[in-house]
Amino acid sequence: MDSARTATASRTPLRALATEAVHAGRDDLARQGLHAPPIDLSTTYPSYDSRGEAARIDAFAATGAEPEGPPVYGRLGNPTVARFETALARLENTEAAVAFASGMAALTAVLLVRASLGLRHVVAVRPLYGCSDHLLTAGLLGTEVTWTDPAGVADALRPDTGLVLVESPANPTLAEIDLRALAHSCGSVPLLADNTFATPVLQRPAEQGARLVLHSATKYLGGHGDVMAGVVACDEEFAGRLRQVRFATGGVLHPLAGYLLLRGLATLPVRVRAASTTAADLAGRLAADPRVARVHYPRIGGAMVAFEVDGDPHEVIDRVRLITPAVSLGSVDTLIQHPASISHRIVHADDRRGAGVSDRLLRLSVGLEDVEDLWADLDTALRATSAATASRSA
Repeated sequence: MDSARTATASRTPLRALATEAVHAGRDDLARQGLHAPPIDLSTTYPSYDSRGEAARIDAFAATGAEPEGPPVYGRLGNPTVARFETALARLENTEAAVAFASGMAALTAVLLVRASLGLRHVVAVRPLYGCSDHLLTAGLLGTEVTWTDPAGVADALRPDTGLVLVESPANPTLAEIDLRALAHSCGSVPLLADNTFATPVLQRPAEQGARLVLHSATKYLGGHGDVMAGVVACDEEFAGRLRQVRFATGGVLHPLAGYLLLRGLATLPVRVRAASTTAADLAGRLAADPRVARVHYPRIGGAMVAFEVDGDPHEVIDRVRLITPAVSLGSVDTLIQHPASISHRIVHADDRRGAGVSDRLLRLSVGLEDVEDLWADLDTALRATSAATASRSA
């Protein structure tokens, strides 16, 4: 595992983002006579030095720092996953990153770290991803949540507040938050910014004061709809606590997933910028379309578009052919879904609507197809939906 950490993440990027995306986590490969990163599938590792192994395990138990020397056991860490963690930390400009089996496992680990210190209160801003909202609201981890708008965060803080949680741009309304101002409002309470939609290509929340940066790596970081993962980029002190929770709870990332994520990062800047260009074009066309009531597209840009239709949104879902009706986002192909029915169904209807997630809202994750083909598919679906609505009204 130590070879994967030879290019330790630094607070100050040494190279441009596009260069880091290609080379971070791979800097030692040429010296080993390798070009592609190896996939280490071992669950355990032989050691004839049981005293030394015991000392390394004791050190991990004390601080959560990664063991020096060869790996010990797959639940403590994996060399292939470590390469992805190194690369993501470089892209987010943090000291470290800790990967998990899913985005929800990553968020759960953060909440458990704070709860272990008796800090069970969370201040959060809606909208969040629906399952994140549910995890907080349901109190499944013994947490208590206060929902507020960004201006109310400072007043919502309590002595037992362990975390402030936001998502910007938010899922699915694409609402944006001034992270720097919000971080100032948090004082000493860590700000966790879900950066899944923006990715480090469009913003680096740690540079704006967020102590923790969360990604559902299933989305843009993987980028091809074939890997599920989560990751938290943060300082080394918090990373140590996260590793301890990961070890204790077993929410580890499979090495093959770590390999696919590292490969995904190499093309992340190219994919995000290309899809963002298409998304901005589609957002403009939708905004000018009389069949569309409202369009949401963030100032920061990005590949996500949300829009509200005058007709039945379920008709649009039913009538697209090139675009895939499916949950998730961030893949090379374009996906569309109805948040009120799927990703945010678990959120109470009043809370959902109060956060701007209307029943007519559709969320579009724009991929890498040609913009004219995508528009032709949307136009056909909207035309059929309008005709169906007019026929029912006649």
